[in-house]
Amino acid sequence: MFMLLQLLVATSQLPAPTNQTPALETLQSETFVSEGVFHGEIEGPAVDAAGNLYAVNFGGKADTNKGSIGKVTPQGEASLYLKLPQGSVGNGIRFDNKGLMYIADYTGHNIWQYDGKNLKLFSHQPQMHQPNDLAITRSGVLFASDPDWKNNSGQLWKILPDGNSLLIETDMGTTNGVEVSQDQRRLYVNESAQRRIWVYQLDAAYQLSQKKLLIEFPDFG
Repeated sequence: MFMLLQLLVATSQLPAPTNQTPALETLQSETFVSEGVFHGEIEGPAVDAAGNLYAVNFGGKADTNKGSIGKVTPQGEASLYLKLPQGSVGNGIRFDNKGLMYIADYTGHNIWQYDGKNLKLFSHQPQMHQPNDLAITRSGVLFASDPDWKNNSGQLWKILPDGNSLLIETDMGTTNGVEVSQDQRRLYVNESAQRRIWVYQLDAAYQLSQKKLLIEFPDFG
């Protein structure tokens, strides 16, 4: 089944009298990119500073368009933005505060860096199962989830600004989604098959500690 990119359009709340509780507006959604523009394995949506949206696997045919990255303008105009080298397939995308794009390549065990003109191999780690989703801090430190779907397990990696990768934790569940909190003090990691979300504390050097189960879901993935 094809996935649709959707844009949530929220109307701003009008000020309410101080003696009344503000009324919450109902969120409205509409189709932003129609079916078939990206194929069913669309992944890794990320937005740059100009409001352009990027996602991997641009084009309707999965076999021929894997390794592509599409760009969607704020007006909804979609086009091919980048093609990864043969054999590489992107997943998670993130931008740093300089506007550099980072792409997790799960088939090549790579993290690519793209400046809009030149594609650079930023980090290669053969010990990764398949670098999947990415999170990035304000200082450019990346975290990568690394699931082993076949064995319902996974790993968590930290990639430093010089491209060196450090294995943070192994023998986890199927690590998938990962994100840094806006205040840079927490890291969230999802284990899809186990339906759990973990939270770690982050110090000023982005060292992880105090791992805690945040949510465990009874069903779905």
